[in-house]
Amino acid sequence: METNDNRKVLLGLSLDELKVIVRDMGMPAFTAGQILRWICQQHVTDIDQMTNLSKVNRERLKEHFIVGAMAPIDCQRSKDGTIKYLFPVRCSESSGISDSSESSGASRFVETVFIPDGDRATLCVSCQVGCKMNCLFCQTGKQGFEGHLTAADILNQIYALPERERLTNIVFMGQGEPMDNLDAVLRVTEILTAGDGYGWSLHRITVSSVGIKNKLQRFLDESECHVAISMHSPLPEQRRRLMPAEGQMSITEVVALLRQYDFSHQRRCSFEYICFGGLNDGPVYGREIIRLLKGLDCRVNLIRFHEIPGVDLPGSDEKRMEALRDYLTAHGVFTTIRASRGQDIFAACGLLSTARKGEKVKR
Repeated sequence: METNDNRKVLLGLSLDELKVIVRDMGMPAFTAGQILRWICQQHVTDIDQMTNLSKVNRERLKEHFIVGAMAPIDCQRSKDGTIKYLFPVRCSESSGISDSSESSGASRFVETVFIPDGDRATLCVSCQVGCKMNCLFCQTGKQGFEGHLTAADILNQIYALPERERLTNIVFMGQGEPMDNLDAVLRVTEILTAGDGYGWSLHRITVSSVGIKNKLQRFLDESECHVAISMHSPLPEQRRRLMPAEGQMSITEVVALLRQYDFSHQRRCSFEYICFGGLNDGPVYGREIIRLLKGLDCRVNLIRFHEIPGVDLPGSDEKRMEALRDYLTAHGVFTTIRASRGQDIFAACGLLSTARKGEKVKR
């Protein structure tokens, strides 16, 4: 990926790619490992900080590369400790990996949400600017699709996070559909879990999806990270109205595919289920969920819907959600109600990036 001065970004490159770079620049082979450790373990922001590289090699590297970290440009803080950050990105309209951009990314933005909870701290990262899926209940889909994030864009949300050292878990549940930008998502999870990279456990990372034909299977084959499927209704026709992606890969096809994989050990399969009052939270939905998931080792996370502008859908109440949880659990489907976090800053929506986009248009 190139910047506006045509230098390329080191953030998001693998050890093998760095080996090619240092070889082509006439540097010792071990320099690649030094660069990767400076980035992944020391989190430097400037090549001059890589002090075990010779001054000559640092200068040579600076001619063609920058680290590429970009600090968040805005944030909103919730009374419950949740923080929503707005990051600039150098997104690509095509591959999501290495295309250049017109600028250093100042014209496009994504949201990243930091969620502290006792000794656990989760980061919800984005993988696209906007989204093609156009789910009825999602603000991001109403932005339209503007581009895939590069691997550097995705990693930067972790790299430049002020609370980075507190992180225990990462979830790809922010803006965009991860499977629609699968090459970049797989590259990031590889760097995060590589021994020469961040060294994270695969089981600290969860990747969500509405279910994309062929892409979901590829992810399941190539990654051992947890997978979370956006269900929101077990009834195909209703799910299609809520989520147009149902027409490309139905929830029954998704579940049939998941049955081919082993989730009985450390790898986890879960289903995200936003509850809409009187629409998908009654007993008939509990029965259909049980029928759909019978025999699959999984869990269901019930999520309360909170109002967003322009969406005429009611949120479920506590009593109905508890009844659905208890019914599913009693019939062998482990179910939890996810605690609402950051409600006062609309942490689950694309409102901050939408507002910033609107400001740019007005200018």
